[in-house]
Amino acid sequence: MSQPKHLDPASMGEFYGAELRRRREDAGMSQSGLGELVYCSGAYIGLMEMASRRPQLDLSERIDAALNTDGFFRRLCEAILKASKFAGYFAAAAELEQRALTISDFATMVVPGLLQTAAYTRSLVESARPLVDPQEIERRVSVRQERARALLKDPADPELWFIVHEAVLRVPVGGDGVMREQLEHFAEVIRNRQAVIQVMPFSGGVNPLLYGTTTLMTFADEPPVAYTESAYSGQLIEDPTVVAGNAKSYDLARAAAMSPEASLAFIGRLTEDYTP
Repeated sequence: MSQPKHLDPASMGEFYGAELRRRREDAGMSQSGLGELVYCSGAYIGLMEMASRRPQLDLSERIDAALNTDGFFRRLCEAILKASKFAGYFAAAAELEQRALTISDFATMVVPGLLQTAAYTRSLVESARPLVDPQEIERRVSVRQERARALLKDPADPELWFIVHEAVLRVPVGGDGVMREQLEHFAEVIRNRQAVIQVMPFSGGVNPLLYGTTTLMTFADEPPVAYTESAYSGQLIEDPTVVAGNAKSYDLARAAAMSPEASLAFIGRLTEDYTP
């Protein structure tokens, strides 16, 4: 069972964990006892108390009901989500990225956020929300670039591995200039050994991960997780069986994809297609 650690109430996430621990103990409940009432494991309650897992709205509502806290944890959870720079459905995954030892990403149609150039991100946002305020577009571009710089600065912390489907490289986003710059950025990341990138060709056939974007993360002292995302929604998956299934599918995709060396050569040939 996870043991609580010293928490700094100045952080909302840590304050949530400290209050959860205090009110659970005041109610005379163990972590496993509360977990049974709110449909999660006692270990997960422990991770939230240590601020190693971001609270979720539906779980916060169940905790309020179990501890008779009159909506306290839901309101605090809403405040935490509102304070995040990221979309609510992605905030928990973004937080976990900062502690990950390895991040393995499979992309089916769009360049993974960590590999996007500013121009590519800008074109994506503009296509999805053509009437959005230009300042909001630039804010989103800035947040994504900041996240990428933080995770790509050290090739070993975390270790990054990307499998991108050939469709990602061929679907035009923002015009030839934007795509050329994006593919050149792929090549730069590979040559600088900031990440391993493999291309899954059309000839690679089907794989369960083709249904959407999938990210796998492992940690030093926490169980692995998976994160799946589609348009305007995402899901953090912590069920060990489901995470293991995603990891197995990722291994199969890695085996079917081009080698890193062949992927670099393939990206170079495609770059020429976007060059006038």
